[in-house]
Amino acid sequence: MGLLVDRRDQAFVLYEMLGLESFFNNPKYGDQSKDVYDMTLDLVEKIAMEEALPQLALGDREGAQFREGNVIVPEGFKKLHAIMNESGLFLLHQPPEHGGMGFPYVMDIAVREHTVFNMAFTLYPEAALGAADLIATFGTDEQKEKYMAPMLAGKWGGTMVLTEPAAGSDVGALKTKAIPQPDGSYRIKGSKIFITAGENDLFENIVHPVLARIEGDPEGTGGISIFLVPKYHVNADGSLGERNDMCATGIEHKMGLKASATCSLSFGDRSECYGELLGEPRNGMRIMFQMMNGARIGMGLQGTGTASAAYLHALNYAKERMQGADLANMSNPQAPRVPIINHPDVRRMLLWMKSHVEGMRALLYFSAWADDKSKMEEGDEARTWKGIVDLLVPVVKAYCTDVGFKVTEQAIQIYGGYGYTQEYPVEQLMRDLKIGSIYEGTNGIQSLDLVGRKLSLDNGKPFAALVAKMRETVADADESLQQLAAIVGDAVATLEDTARFFADCHQQGKPQNPIIKAYPFLNLFGNVSLGWFHLWQADLAAKQLAGIYADAGVEATDTAATHGLAADNAEAAFYLGKVKSATYYIRNILPEAKMQGELIQNGDLSILEIPDASFG
Repeated sequence: MGLLVDRRDQAFVLYEMLGLESFFNNPKYGDQSKDVYDMTLDLVEKIAMEEALPQLALGDREGAQFREGNVIVPEGFKKLHAIMNESGLFLLHQPPEHGGMGFPYVMDIAVREHTVFNMAFTLYPEAALGAADLIATFGTDEQKEKYMAPMLAGKWGGTMVLTEPAAGSDVGALKTKAIPQPDGSYRIKGSKIFITAGENDLFENIVHPVLARIEGDPEGTGGISIFLVPKYHVNADGSLGERNDMCATGIEHKMGLKASATCSLSFGDRSECYGELLGEPRNGMRIMFQMMNGARIGMGLQGTGTASAAYLHALNYAKERMQGADLANMSNPQAPRVPIINHPDVRRMLLWMKSHVEGMRALLYFSAWADDKSKMEEGDEARTWKGIVDLLVPVVKAYCTDVGFKVTEQAIQIYGGYGYTQEYPVEQLMRDLKIGSIYEGTNGIQSLDLVGRKLSLDNGKPFAALVAKMRETVADADESLQQLAAIVGDAVATLEDTARFFADCHQQGKPQNPIIKAYPFLNLFGNVSLGWFHLWQADLAAKQLAGIYADAGVEATDTAATHGLAADNAEAAFYLGKVKSATYYIRNILPEAKMQGELIQNGDLSILEIPDASFG
């Protein structure tokens, strides 16, 4: 059994649920194949288990070291980076003209799920690729030629430089300024904090996309531009010149991600920090949002991948750890000890974890698949898929990081006291993942984005389109799943009704209701989405099970026979697991949607009405 990603579930989502093989009919992916995808997944699984997993604890103990303005990453990261880089795994989604494989985004996500649990490592190359994508989209031909090749080759790094000490999440309040020069360049002056991979010795050079305000431009986000600021000047022949007037002034000492350098950066201490405008002036936030959206989906991937690793480690432990007698013999002191997976409360936690991990994987992959669809289709169809992606980004980011963190907590509980020690990896997985709900805009900000911007996109058409797809799944569910379909249908109605309540609030001049209930609504949205995906998957699995049972001469209602078949037939076990996972989620978790909807619409304004002094 794998300890990081359930390959069978991964294949189920990719090929059976999303029908990824249909992509091969599109000229963009006509030269690709399932065999190539599976071989790529085999390769990354091998590298993840043999190289990335051992480096998880080693990197945590060694940490990133700050010495006289320089950051030294754990030694093992350099070997791991070389292996990943030489394998081409970083460039799967890049187009062939950039040296990549041109894989669909959903396959890139599937491959990255295998290594993302080691977030302290993956943040270095992923930040570089995100910065390179910005240059590819918004850079001049000269900037592309100057910076992109070494960044995509894994020689140069990149960052995303937004946050300032006094501004925090209020990016519009930034003070970093850009002073125009006669040659068209700028001199950047200011300080930034919390910059992931802002300084390190993993790369020869680092290209920083920096948000700053050109002198004289208006305050607020509308006056922000974005600049490329290299760590080292780049000569005309591509070689590195002198050190630019910027430096790291320190790194944060964090709860987790100890091997990831989170830097404070100072620009222009000598008023000589060279920067180049990227894109048009005062367009910095729009440009940066391209990188931020990718990073937010990446955080959802982080939550899902880390939760998957935590669940599979806990499952493996539960199968091996012998403790106590089984339920039927619990009062017999002579009864043999059994694996703890036999104990009901452990099974409850495992099934809770399984259903959430598989639901989050479906949500994440569906979102990436929808992004691919938006680029393959044309006209209204493309616009619909793009709207669905934009709608789901804050849900993917926030729901998967919050729930993923809860999965790691449950994994520690499975291990008992051992889970709280460094002898097993689950405590580190929990520490490392906590930042996911804060990175790239806190989850509270994600909920405000969902309610304030995304629900009303294109007059609500993306939301209506997504709800229509949910209802279609409910209507088409297998006859054996009608009770589950009814519960999902009720939950979808609650989601739709609550969104309508928010619209009514805006029309009535009561925006405080959507604002203070935004986070509960995001959780409602995530809950209902997972219920939908579970029903979708259960429908596919039930049809496969029917064929397996018919071939084996087994009645679906004969529990002893179906369980016996599952013990000997891996496919029967998998599909039965999908149905039971869906059943558990839909009957035990999804009904919370009704309560969530009622709480959102109850009109309570206690959050606003309590005086500051009354908090204590």
